[in-house]
Amino acid sequence: MDRGIALIRRLTGKVASRARHAILTAVTRFRQQLGLWIFLITGGVVHGFDPEKDGMEGIKSLVRSRFGEVRQLPTKELAAWLNDTNRPPPQLLDIREPAEFAVSHLPGARRIDPGAKPAEILAKIATNRPVVVYCSVGYRSSGLARRLLNAGMTNVVNLEGSIFQWANEGRPLVKDDGPAKRVHPYNERWGALLKPEIRGAAD
Repeated sequence: MDRGIALIRRLTGKVASRARHAILTAVTRFRQQLGLWIFLITGGVVHGFDPEKDGMEGIKSLVRSRFGEVRQLPTKELAAWLNDTNRPPPQLLDIREPAEFAVSHLPGARRIDPGAKPAEILAKIATNRPVVVYCSVGYRSSGLARRLLNAGMTNVVNLEGSIFQWANEGRPLVKDDGPAKRVHPYNERWGALLKPEIRGAAD
């Protein structure tokens, strides 16, 4: 009898532990997704950050602190990678809205909806090839990279500074009908991180 009771207690404890773990995992993922939607709904308001005051280095530091598990790939390293014919090129995923993508994007990039579920994305890409995600400054794309990592993908990195830094450095951009020179600013506030000569019009 005592052994039976002990066995029941152990099984009950395991079930409770697994349930707690499942609940904590679900809550964590919900908070991460909620953070992304708050960012989108509020027009990219990031608490404690001012684009004009803190600049690109400030947002990169903020992204590294909030998404510590996501590897940040410097733009110069991506440029060297894309120019290296001895290395298979990465899959470039643009995590921005259609209007942003239409103005310009990195050559070879394909657009993925910012709120897409990992399963939807994994069904569209080659999971055995490395993935580089980017958005305007790296905040939205780091959030997506985190979700992909949580889904079990290991070869995904975020482009640090994303398309804003890439464009500010004079690196190539394209649109549907050929080369592009301007970048969608996301909104007027975030557009302060773009050089004036390449800053497109806000919607």
